[in-house]
Amino acid sequence: MTTDLRTGPDGRARCAWVGEDAEYLRYHDEEWGVPLHGDRALFEKMSLEGFQAGLSWITILRKRPRFREVFAGFDPTVVAGFGDDDVARLMQDAGIIRNRAKIEATIGNARLVTGMAPGELDALLWSYAPASAPRPATFADVPATTAESTAMSKELRRRGFRFVGPTTMYALMQSGGMVDDHVDGCWRAA
Repeated sequence: MTTDLRTGPDGRARCAWVGEDAEYLRYHDEEWGVPLHGDRALFEKMSLEGFQAGLSWITILRKRPRFREVFAGFDPTVVAGFGDDDVARLMQDAGIIRNRAKIEATIGNARLVTGMAPGELDALLWSYAPASAPRPATFADVPATTAESTAMSKELRRRGFRFVGPTTMYALMQSGGMVDDHVDGCWRAA
């Protein structure tokens, strides 16, 4: 087995980034690389990927229940209505990432989503999913950005979205199943 794979407690080979953390195991097995659709679900994923910028994803996963609670389940209509008092409240909440720029970007992005037709965010994001890509043999084969994630980022920024850089959007593409970067030999790659 290569260093790009790790055998879990259940005997299954997984992408090595999972390590031994139970939440990472669950996330890898049940979410990462699984096609995700729906404006609300993709808005949540986009928001959390934005909060993750500069941090580890496990930090976000551990804080996700609180994020969901304080951001009204990432309902774009509710979040779009957040004002200065909500920003102040969120800045005091140790259960989330207290970064004013990221909080304000999430609220602003929600306002942009509510200005779209139902299903438009889903269709827009998925329009950048590549038709197919070869299965990565190792993590060295997994890019940080692609032409598609760069184009997605550019279009979202053109529309006014924030914290949607090409690397963040590639992470969204991975987590939302627009690409499948489970390395060769991982049980989820089957």
